[in-house]
Amino acid sequence: MKVVYKKELYRVEKTESCILEMLAYFSIFEYPLTKDDIQKFLPPAAKTTSIANALSHLVSARAVFKIDEFYLLQDDPALIRRRIEGNLRAMLLLPKAKKIGAFLSRFPYVRGIGISGSLSKNYAHEKADFDFFIITKANRLWVARTFMHLFKKLTFLTGTQHYYCMNYYLDEQSLKLKDQNIYTAIEISTLIPVNGKALHDFFIANTWVSEWFTAWSAGQPGQQTGSSVFKKLIEWLFNNKAGDKLDDYFMRMTSRRWKKKEEQRKRNYEGKEMALVTGKHYAWSNPDSFQERVLSLYNKKLAELKSEWPQYFQPLSRSFEE
Repeated sequence: MKVVYKKELYRVEKTESCILEMLAYFSIFEYPLTKDDIQKFLPPAAKTTSIANALSHLVSARAVFKIDEFYLLQDDPALIRRRIEGNLRAMLLLPKAKKIGAFLSRFPYVRGIGISGSLSKNYAHEKADFDFFIITKANRLWVARTFMHLFKKLTFLTGTQHYYCMNYYLDEQSLKLKDQNIYTAIEISTLIPVNGKALHDFFIANTWVSEWFTAWSAGQPGQQTGSSVFKKLIEWLFNNKAGDKLDDYFMRMTSRRWKKKEEQRKRNYEGKEMALVTGKHYAWSNPDSFQERVLSLYNKKLAELKSEWPQYFQPLSRSFEE
């Protein structure tokens, strides 16, 4: 019998290592997880039928701590209280965030809108922002964003600007994310749809998330975005070559302004260095290089766990065929 070894290497995953990896990620945000949370974020490589046994094993080994219904990497009851309080605040704030999202969907060229950030993960701190993910008509992102941010300037007069954090824009021509990692996978899987069929198209374009989390699915198409006289008028006026030029102009103007802010190292109200990633079909806020910083902290935490608990992380092995 001939044994033929394949050239590629593969990693044999264990349910315990998958659990530790997920707890490591959420420990960055000091957010303990329940068993249901863990099951929601487990990859296809993990055996969902063995979660209870794996958690029991990890707790017995003191690799993981269990406080009430929550699991975490450190024995700190304060983190449990913090999560419970944050969950309660989120429950109270979500209806308001959905109403604001529905209002924002009435702006010109908005084709889909969802709630992102910590609120989408059912958590809100005492000074919570409402973060919104917005999809616009193709080649009209910058027209849409400019009108929406002109409105936001008015909210500073009433002190409600933190309810209108429109942080992430894509247009219908660029729905698939280039960055495909644990950070973006969790952001997509926790995004709360408000309305807009384009949001469903976004989920379909990013089905790679199911390779990270077995329980994730694109879901059903949502209802159409809101309409208004203002929206219809602006779209009627700029659905032409003049609108194309205006969109390009707003992109150049905004990119120059933000580049100047970054060069001056200006900070937002949270004390973070301001940054905006821009392109023709996308724009998103990235204060203090947030995504990169989260991934760096995650990799560091994961390295520590692998060093402390090597038995739960399998080495690379060769596969073979008979």
